[in-house]
Amino acid sequence: MNLVTALARAAHTDPSRVAIYSGERPWATYGELARRVAAVASGMRSKMGLAPGDRVAIVMKNAPEYLEAMYAAWWAGLAAVPVNAKLHEKEVAYIVAQSGARATIVSPADVTRLEGAEPIGLTERADTDLAWLFYTSGTTGRPKGAMLSHGNLAQMTHGYFSDVDCVHRDGRLLHAAPLSHGSGLYNFTHLAMGAAQVVPESGAFDAAETLRLLRSHDRVSLFAAPTMVRRLVDEARGAFECNLQTIVYGGGPMYLADLRDAMDTFGNRLAQIYGQGETPMTITALSKARHGERDHPRYAQRLASVGTPHSVVEVTVRDGDGHELPPGDVGEICVRGGTVMSGYWMNPEATAAALRDGWLWTGDLGSFDEDGFLTLKDRSKDLIVSGGSNIYPREVEEVLLAHPAVAEASVVGRPDREWGEVVVAFVVARGAAPSTAELDRLCLEHIARFKRPKEYRFVDRLPKNNYGKVVKAELRKELESG
Repeated sequence: MNLVTALARAAHTDPSRVAIYSGERPWATYGELARRVAAVASGMRSKMGLAPGDRVAIVMKNAPEYLEAMYAAWWAGLAAVPVNAKLHEKEVAYIVAQSGARATIVSPADVTRLEGAEPIGLTERADTDLAWLFYTSGTTGRPKGAMLSHGNLAQMTHGYFSDVDCVHRDGRLLHAAPLSHGSGLYNFTHLAMGAAQVVPESGAFDAAETLRLLRSHDRVSLFAAPTMVRRLVDEARGAFECNLQTIVYGGGPMYLADLRDAMDTFGNRLAQIYGQGETPMTITALSKARHGERDHPRYAQRLASVGTPHSVVEVTVRDGDGHELPPGDVGEICVRGGTVMSGYWMNPEATAAALRDGWLWTGDLGSFDEDGFLTLKDRSKDLIVSGGSNIYPREVEEVLLAHPAVAEASVVGRPDREWGEVVVAFVVARGAAPSTAELDRLCLEHIARFKRPKEYRFVDRLPKNNYGKVVKAELRKELESG
């Protein structure tokens, strides 16, 4: 079933209900939104020359037209390729080319220009048809496109209702985080209920603006990375009275002290999810009820976990041979269920490595306790999560190695109270060491600003094992020891 059948249904039954707010201002009712979406879908077909099954890339900051463009793509039977607008133009170009996107939308004006076409009817799609091509960085430094179907995203939405939170018909979803990632994926929770969505006018996360919108809208829910939650707490400066229903946090580690501060500020209104682009937003959840169980003897341990498996998936921890491990043992986290991708776009090797015997091997290490709560231990793929954004060391290392004065480079993450982690580069110079300004400039020419190292450490050599591979654990120990 096409995901935007929910839009067509709401437009038919409640055409005058507000579907999208721009800040505090109503932007479109469900009836208006459906008409616009149908017209833009027609323009995608006639003006862009797209046909069902084609991909369309959306490279925009948050705006009401972002939702309009996504819905129009599905209405026309297309697959959306949402791209992080903060990426470097070279990174965007790679994703657009690798996905085979036949059209790219980069601004609200691009959407508006399509609206003059004659509206078309909703295109039927099967549950297995591609809906969202989600690009997540790979260990090779090249992003991989996780193929998510209409059925995958429908199951993700069911998992939210059953394990994370309820959605009231008069509730509102505030898109403080990028629509190209988790916040955009969660749009279906409110679309399915005929509830409203709020897009900040700034088009980006601003703590003061977010708090203002929390006061002016009712029953507000939002998805936020831990660094965003911390900034909201700092901006609130004490207990904050508002119409907040739920903050769903995820996308990186939340320090226990920061979580307690957030709960002191906003009350018991936080829920945690753990997921990946390959099984979007849906591996485990720690509900608001669990956050509130302060009298439980293992409350602190549970609060530091990522919760229990979603009811729409199976989750196990396995050793390198694929054997399921008992509680307490650390192994790789594996997931099976209706939310798991069908594979990586045009990448059979990566697909075969990630999907084995019906299970998604996440690359994350963790362990279950006796009560079924999962705790993450490490990332086997050396992923760095900074401010909720994924950074893979290899892509940064390759840029640094392009400098003629850099002989070797190895990048690791250093724990940071504000960002979760920050990037640190260990560099072996070839002759005279380059200046940090030179290396910064090189990085900004090739990768997104948030991936640039926050610190460079020049060393005589990198620690390596007998096979010549850099032992990053030693570099992390050096950071820990100061």
